[in-house]
Amino acid sequence: MSETIQRRDFMKQSLVAGTGITLASASVLGANDRVRIGVIGCGRQGRGDMGSFMRHPEVQVVAVCDVYEPQIAEIKKRATEAETYKDYRKILDRKDIDAVIIGSPDHWHALHSIDACKAGKDVYVEKPISTSIAEGRAMVQAARKYNRVVQVGTQQRSGDHYQQAAKLVQSGALGKVTFVRTWNFGNQTPDGIGNPPDSNPPAGLDWDMWLGPAPMRPFNENRWGIYAQGYSKFRWFWDYAGGMMTDWGVHHLDIVQMVMNVDAPQAVTALGGKYALKDNRETPDTLMVTYEYLSDKTGSFICTYENRECNGQSINGSGYGMTFHGTEGTMFINREYFEIFPEMRRVNNQPQPRMEAQKVKNTNNQGTAHARNFLDCMKSRQQPICDIEIGHRSTSTALLGNVALRSGRRIAWNRQTEKVENDPAANKYVSREYRKPYKLTV
Repeated sequence: MSETIQRRDFMKQSLVAGTGITLASASVLGANDRVRIGVIGCGRQGRGDMGSFMRHPEVQVVAVCDVYEPQIAEIKKRATEAETYKDYRKILDRKDIDAVIIGSPDHWHALHSIDACKAGKDVYVEKPISTSIAEGRAMVQAARKYNRVVQVGTQQRSGDHYQQAAKLVQSGALGKVTFVRTWNFGNQTPDGIGNPPDSNPPAGLDWDMWLGPAPMRPFNENRWGIYAQGYSKFRWFWDYAGGMMTDWGVHHLDIVQMVMNVDAPQAVTALGGKYALKDNRETPDTLMVTYEYLSDKTGSFICTYENRECNGQSINGSGYGMTFHGTEGTMFINREYFEIFPEMRRVNNQPQPRMEAQKVKNTNNQGTAHARNFLDCMKSRQQPICDIEIGHRSTSTALLGNVALRSGRRIAWNRQTEKVENDPAANKYVSREYRKPYKLTV
């Protein structure tokens, strides 16, 4: 029998894989137990996540899966003892696997995660967790229904300097923060990712299965986008992802919401488009999204996310990062360090800083620390530092930027109903249709 999965049989097989698996069938790990892990999606991100886990001595990678054979060959260079699969459900069928790392393309994250929860596996899923807000809510429901530990790969939360920065802001050290700026800048002009023609898939790729729940399209090198020098280019097509807004913006917004102790904006506006690049990407090369957070408890503020791919001029010497602007000072932070710049006041007609200037470097490997937190929570059954509910809220905030952009609407967001208030044109982007026979069922 061919290893290629026939789409007409997908749902029948998937339901069988998830039937009859309850919490009682999954043992609770002890402090010294080996943790047996499977990897679903063996591309650059999946391999990187696997490396973070393999730094912990109790981890054993026993299975790897990808629909592209050369990716499996590449990951096997490190996971030398792992069994290899093309069908991820075969990993989920194995009773000896405790958890899965999901490093597949964004449009597969929801189905892979929900099926893993059904099969009694704990889950480490890459960000963004989903390509629509409705998918993310279903992932939360699955984690709770099947009592699974689900960690989202927003590893910055495990950076010690991010945690320290959050405590400083929450202590009032910056005064009242009313504005937060986040950004990613670069210059890819004029050709960007190029304009390859549609073609036949490369040898060893199951293109139909790679597309999965996404619409059927002819193979295009950029829609798939595997190449040795960087991350996959599928990120720049609406069928599979959300551009830089969800690829990097979710990292920034996750930290903003952690630092400011909020989980959703009340209003979102966005402007942008493809203004300069001549490639075949669909997502913007220039984007500005503004979020309004209104809170009596934590205070109201504005947050912006900026992305430009046509000019790389940095802020504070960094092409990415965040600044928190308070009445007493400003804090810049990226993955390497944070720095505080005091506001000035006049004392005896002389300028005096309102607070102490400081610079604090990151002293841990946040990817390894994030994996450690997940492993510890697998044993304790506590919620991890970026539990699926938190990851869903952060992903939703990023997705709302794209909802505002694509609908051309000012979004009035209801965090309880997770709907745009009184706006059917915008709400059509809150969920997405799956290609038959794929279905999102918890």
